[in-house]
Amino acid sequence: MTLRPAEPLPLTEKCQHFEDVNQVPEELRKYFQQRYSIFEHYDYDIHFTHDAWFGVTPEPIANKIAEDLPSHCYSTPAKHTIVDLFAGAGGNTIAFALSEKWQHVIGIEKDADTLACAQHNARVYGVEEYITWIHGDSLDFLARLKNGGKGLAPELQLDMSSTMLFASPPWGGVSYRDQDVFDLSTMEPYNLQTLHEACRPMEHALYLPRTSDIRQIAKLVPEGEKIEVVQYCMEGASKAMVAYMPAASK
Repeated sequence: MTLRPAEPLPLTEKCQHFEDVNQVPEELRKYFQQRYSIFEHYDYDIHFTHDAWFGVTPEPIANKIAEDLPSHCYSTPAKHTIVDLFAGAGGNTIAFALSEKWQHVIGIEKDADTLACAQHNARVYGVEEYITWIHGDSLDFLARLKNGGKGLAPELQLDMSSTMLFASPPWGGVSYRDQDVFDLSTMEPYNLQTLHEACRPMEHALYLPRTSDIRQIAKLVPEGEKIEVVQYCMEGASKAMVAYMPAASK
């Protein structure tokens, strides 16, 4: 089956906008209290699914990453396309579109309800027409892309040399907080090695827990090269680290 851009999806009963803390499940109340850091325009009808609350990048950090990404694209030719492999409720994808630094912004999301939220949230931020959404599995998309674009609609057959990937994968829930140094081989459903192998033909930025084992990241760096690993902070506290990885040499 050919993978094509997603049509606009309707919001479902799983797509929620809470207006009062009493509406919020106990496990989400911490995130609800931070809603204006997650999306500044939350009150303008921003929607989440239950699980999307756990994975969204706070808006100031998403904007800073969007600002930083082009400065890390040292390869020739220049990068024109950014693919958000795990779009979730749309935080990073929207930030990439707002940055106006990319000719083509693509967001991939496997869950239809979450994708509906992301599309809706992009409309709230006025960037829906600048984003191509894909309803599918990101590693399946990458496998097709690396196979010469077979099984992809023409508009999704990208030039890998001018494409940048951004991956903010699920970290396996919130259990990573229980570890002083997070073992990236335990990430679910995709561990660090699996994710890196899928992305390595292209430059890619990996959004990882702030306590990630830097030694595991270092093992992925090509011999003789250096990479940037950045801790992104809010109000003096680190929220996550991003490893900026080069494309694999041919």
